[in-house]
Amino acid sequence: MTVYLLGAGPGDPGLLTLRGAQVLATAEVVIYDRLSQGAVLDMAPAAAELINVGKLPGKPRLPQEEINQLLIARGKTKHSVVRLKGGDPLVFARGGEEAKALLEAGVDFEIIPGISSAFAAPAYAGIPVTLRHSSTSVTVITGHEAENASAGPAEALPAVADAAHSKSVNWEAAVQLGGTLVILMGVARWPAIAERLLQAGMASATPAAAISWGTRPNQHTIRSTVGDLEHQPLQAPAVIVVGDVAAEDLAWFEKLPLFGRKVVATRPAAQSAGLAGMLRAQGAETFEVPLIEIAPPSDGGAELSAALDRLKTGAYSWVVFTSANGVRKFLEITRDARDFASAKIAAIGPATAEALANCNLKADLVPKQFVAESLLKEFPEPPAASPTVPKVLIARAEKARDVLPEGLTAKDWHTDVVSAYRTVGVSLSEADKQTFASSDVITFLSPSVVEQFAVECPEMVQTLAETSPSNPVPKPEIACVGPITAAAARNLGLPVAVEAPVHTSEGLVMALCEHFKRD
Repeated sequence: MTVYLLGAGPGDPGLLTLRGAQVLATAEVVIYDRLSQGAVLDMAPAAAELINVGKLPGKPRLPQEEINQLLIARGKTKHSVVRLKGGDPLVFARGGEEAKALLEAGVDFEIIPGISSAFAAPAYAGIPVTLRHSSTSVTVITGHEAENASAGPAEALPAVADAAHSKSVNWEAAVQLGGTLVILMGVARWPAIAERLLQAGMASATPAAAISWGTRPNQHTIRSTVGDLEHQPLQAPAVIVVGDVAAEDLAWFEKLPLFGRKVVATRPAAQSAGLAGMLRAQGAETFEVPLIEIAPPSDGGAELSAALDRLKTGAYSWVVFTSANGVRKFLEITRDARDFASAKIAAIGPATAEALANCNLKADLVPKQFVAESLLKEFPEPPAASPTVPKVLIARAEKARDVLPEGLTAKDWHTDVVSAYRTVGVSLSEADKQTFASSDVITFLSPSVVEQFAVECPEMVQTLAETSPSNPVPKPEIACVGPITAAAARNLGLPVAVEAPVHTSEGLVMALCEHFKRD
């Protein structure tokens, strides 16, 4: 039984350490703060108990002593308890107090460091906290320190107990030391802090920068001076950097092509993570709202099993897979490659081919264009001297276009079409619908997802369809993975802003980047 005091980093889920991801994956309980990212929490098992102990709007923060007792109680009854804290658990995060309480209670614990916002936020803003010849030291200071450590949580402190007048912070010494000052949790008290810095001899024109929501898609950086920063629209939480380095502008994160864009991924839950990760890598704020889920065929897979039995006997010359889902469901009931006998394999698209490759099966045919029409053009003619009727097995979704089987039949192939899976619509909550409405982009990767969107959000479909000269680009914009999905959207009247020329998740992300290309 162990309690893990885990630093989740400043916000970007990609900054979570490997060790952190390992313990989250096996957590039975996750006790987290308000600033914890949903994408990080999603790394915990679905059955894990999630307990929010952070300050919520209009509600007081859970007292630290109660948090300590909660950690002790869960730590004594659960094998794996994760205390998820923003940044690093021992950098102004009270992780030391929690560790001490666990130690005194005889509860095993492990401290897993995280990347502190003191260094990550400036890096994402393009501000190096040290520079050779100009800044050779860094001082990290809390702007939230109280005069009376026993007063309780910072939210409960009286207004007079601010950092600028705290005996715990020697601002004069900090100024004399020189180098870079990094101030955490100092927005509310910045005017008083600035006054003390100026009184200690710091020049009013000294560069100062404030990075709000550092490393997140809503990051905002203000570059100013110590004397003028208080007149800027500061927003907490923010990291304030003071010193010559604050004038540096090596911006990269805020220049990413999808920075700040709110993008909704609508694929089944098990498949959304990859797309969401690629979108985040380009600066987008992602929301995973599955519109469909993958279910067994209506007959429970009886038809599929019968087809597999025929395949084992060599009855088919080819097996055609139209999606990665079809591959996964078909291979769930196979032993290994021996079940394919002498049959060759065709896959529509690289994602389908990759799913095969993950099971050590190489597709013999992948068309240049990832649609059924392209596969038909490249599919070979049946062997002229075959002693038996040449057969093709097509494993696909229960509901799909008949272009492929009809085209193969026209080429004199005998086709057996079997359902490997079916898609089932997912009902949306009002919160999900609001997520769609407030987004910048909704992504669709299959016609079935488009159809379910129309079922769940008919009013939004109608609104988006009502384009006009005064509203030529409705929001949210619609992005589709290829022509078939785009056609399904247009048939419903949805204006498709982005149609990926490469019909993959990667292709869709590339198309979105091009669409929102920044100068």
